[in-house]
Amino acid sequence: MYHDPVLLNESIEGLNIKEGGVYVDTTYGGGGHSSRILERLGNGSLIAFDRDKDALANKPDDSRLILINQNFRFMRNFLKLYKAVPVDGILADLGVSSHQFDEAERGFSIRFDAELDLRMNRNKGFTAKDIVNEYSVHQLKEIFQNYGELKNAWKISQMVEAARKVGEIKTTNQLKEILVRAAKAGQENKFYARVFQALRIEVNDELGSLKDMLKQTVDVLGKGGRLVVISYHSLEDRLVKNFMKSGNFEGKIEKDFYGNPQVPFRLISRKPIIPTKEEILRNNRARSAKLRIAEKI
Repeated sequence: MYHDPVLLNESIEGLNIKEGGVYVDTTYGGGGHSSRILERLGNGSLIAFDRDKDALANKPDDSRLILINQNFRFMRNFLKLYKAVPVDGILADLGVSSHQFDEAERGFSIRFDAELDLRMNRNKGFTAKDIVNEYSVHQLKEIFQNYGELKNAWKISQMVEAARKVGEIKTTNQLKEILVRAAKAGQENKFYARVFQALRIEVNDELGSLKDMLKQTVDVLGKGGRLVVISYHSLEDRLVKNFMKSGNFEGKIEKDFYGNPQVPFRLISRKPIIPTKEEILRNNRARSAKLRIAEKI
């Protein structure tokens, strides 16, 4: 299976799909969420995005679906191009797909030895290898601290700098061996996962793309349209939570002259929806998922 969709029933219910509506799946992947949307869509339309070319192989022969091989940060431009504004719902599953983790040569997984790549779109941009070999020690520290939330980010950065003076750092196993002394005994996998998360976020500008997409939802969603987002770590969830609450990423609610809150959304889920124990047992990659739902006012 390309990808086992997380919180599938909960996210589809959250979209409140209307027959004949227009919906957006910003992270198509294996098409699991999209196929369930199509089941309920009637004669409506679904526009999906995925920057990974591999996802295109999962497109069904269905005239209601348009699959665009682009970063979802360009959502508004393409929706206008297809005259699809306003839309009735937007879904974003922000996780890395099982396919990307399981393809060793992509470098996403700490289970395999592979070249340090970590690009969602393998046709564009710099790689994780470029980062560990070319970024300054101060830039590395910022990445590991801000994107990996690693308390020993400075030590990690110094270890990388010392190692690359001896020779180029090329593979996932090389990086793991360089940093082995920075990991707490018994927590090595958790440590490496955070290191690779930090590099992946930087390589793909994941938080920048997420911010761009979220800001566009206010323009492209029609009144009563739903925004449904599944996040997998605190950095993403904080941005989503604040934006749904206030319309900005600081979570500060602006008020008009009369003291009325000026917010673009009504929260459908006050607290995040998390996977059931049964789902986590079936799909361990769902364990950190949080689903939030809001409705355009």
